Amino acid sequence: MKAAAAALAVSASFLAVSVVLAQTRSSDKPPVGAAPKYDPAIYAELQKAPEKARNRANPLQNDADAVAAGAILFEQHCAECHGDAAQGGKKGPNLRAVEVQGATPGAIFWILTNGVVRKGMPVWSKLPEPQRWQLVRYIKSLGEAARVGESPAPKP
Repeated sequence: MKAAAAALAVSASFLAVSVVLAQTRSSDKPPVGAAPKYDPAIYAELQKAPEKARNRANPLQNDADAVAAGAILFEQHCAECHGDAAQGGKKGPNLRAVEVQGATPGAIFWILTNGVVRKGMPVWSKLPEPQRWQLVRYIKSLGEAARVGESPAPKP
C-alpha cells in the first residue's frame, strides 16, 4: 500500500512539473485565435509592386455600389484569413494598417492579382478584374471610415 501511495505521489509531482513547464514554454505564443503580432515586414510586398501597377487608378473609385460589393467579396474570399473586420486573423495581416491604407489602389490590386504565395496570400487573378477592383475599393474604404469616424458599408 505504501508503495502505491509513493508511486502516486511521484506521478502527481511529474504531472505538476510538466504542466508548469508547458505553461512557461507556451507563454511567448499568442493565444489560439489571436491576431498575429504587428510586423511591418509583412507589408513590404506592397512596395514591390511595379511603378506601372502602383500608378493604376481604380476605375470603380466613384462607383457607389463598389464598396458594398467589395464587402460581400471580402466576406466570401478574404475574411477567413484577414478576419471579419479586416483587422488581421490567423493567417492574414491587418488590412486597416497604415501601410495598406497608405498604399495606392494599384498596389493593392497588384497584390490581389499576383498574391504572395510564399507568405500565404493566394493569387486572385481568376477573380474577374471588376471584382478585384471592388475588393480594393472596400479595403480602401476601411481607412476612409476611420478618418471620418464611421464604419464602412455594412456587410450583408
